[in-house]
Amino acid sequence: MHEDLLNILSDSNKDIDNQKLMDYISGKLSAEQKHEVEKWMIDNPFFNEAVEGLQASDVKNVSAKVEEINAALRKYLKLRKVRREKDLFPVNMWTIVAVLFILILAVVVYLILHYMR
Repeated sequence: MHEDLLNILSDSNKDIDNQKLMDYISGKLSAEQKHEVEKWMIDNPFFNEAVEGLQASDVKNVSAKVEEINAALRKYLKLRKVRREKDLFPVNMWTIVAVLFILILAVVVYLILHYMR
């Protein structure tokens, strides 16, 4: 599985990288970089709401939450892949025995009908 698919922050926003976002929330950006992020926030109301929510919480807590969500996502995708592979063609011994029994019965009936003519 491609690692980018497992990371919930990968490709989440094309215009601004996630490190710059985290630096903005923690207050580590220069004035020019802050202005760039704020300008992007004005153009994207959904992103603006997300940043405000992140600012209301602890930055270290956010990083821990992101890692926790990434781990849960990896686990879910792994289980889903295993389940899909398992459900692809469930082989049951009794199913094979039943199919073979029906085929043998069909051949026997055919032979009996063929020789009775």
